[in-house]
Amino acid sequence: MALVLVRRLPLPRLRTGAGVQRAMLLTGLILTGLFVLTALLGPFLAPHGYAQLRDANGLFGSQQHPSGAHPLGTTIAGYDVLSRTVWGARTALLIIVAALLLSVVPGTVLGLVSGYLGGKLDRLLVGLADALYAFPPLLLAIVMSIVISGGQSSLVGGLGAAACSVAVSFVPQYFRVVRAEVIRVKAEPFVDAARVIGTGPWRIMTRHVLRNSVRTLPLIFTINASEAILTLAGLGFLGFGIEPNSAAEWGYDLNRAVEDVTSGIWWTAIPPGLGIVLTVLGTTLLGEGLTDLADPRLRRRTAAPALPPDGGGDDD
Repeated sequence: MALVLVRRLPLPRLRTGAGVQRAMLLTGLILTGLFVLTALLGPFLAPHGYAQLRDANGLFGSQQHPSGAHPLGTTIAGYDVLSRTVWGARTALLIIVAALLLSVVPGTVLGLVSGYLGGKLDRLLVGLADALYAFPPLLLAIVMSIVISGGQSSLVGGLGAAACSVAVSFVPQYFRVVRAEVIRVKAEPFVDAARVIGTGPWRIMTRHVLRNSVRTLPLIFTINASEAILTLAGLGFLGFGIEPNSAAEWGYDLNRAVEDVTSGIWWTAIPPGLGIVLTVLGTTLLGEGLTDLADPRLRRRTAAPALPPDGGGDDD
């Protein structure tokens, strides 16, 4: 995902960007790339299943210290910490994809229709978008989790509650961005030319206006991906997330590790906590770096050559 976004930007922009911009983008690319690879290769990287409690040698045991058999130890429930952390990356990637499908698509369609048609429909959709900002995503996710599965979520239920709540707050963002771009693009001469030759409104919207109005959406989504992960982690930490026998989830594991920290057992809390921090940091830096490269006002301009000092001419 991150590599596709960068390929859409000319390579010279990355070379001419300021050092801080390059560092942010490269750091975000590395962290996001590691996250995506871990999520996709989870079944091959994890030594055990996310809900596995025993192997050929018997039960893993509760709160076992890190060892050769369990490099990051085991949890209070007897799960392998390393396996739960690796499998948790896949759950985090699923919530990002679900949030994408539930927010970008309706936000883009509504923004396109509202910006192009205008009138009463535009005023109604703008009012609804403003009203949706009043819903806190985490509070809405808790309510949806209770409604969907009584607070004891399966993988589908937990992801559905988090994705729907995140989409409610994300749809207005994509709606406003697309609407503003559509209003600008529909005033361009090539759109007027299409109207003159008799092209229908729907064809103009989909063929001419849409493709020129969604160029900044990938940049916005990389930033919003971190909020989707935090919402899912917040659900799990508060006890409304995915059950451990349905999927691995970092927020749930962090919640179960709180009491371990007070007892000096550090290995059950640090891995899921680092998973959340590094993934959110990577997606945020990637989004900020891509935004800087896409905005010509934020890119470093080549310094103008110094002028020769006055009085440097030949003497008569």
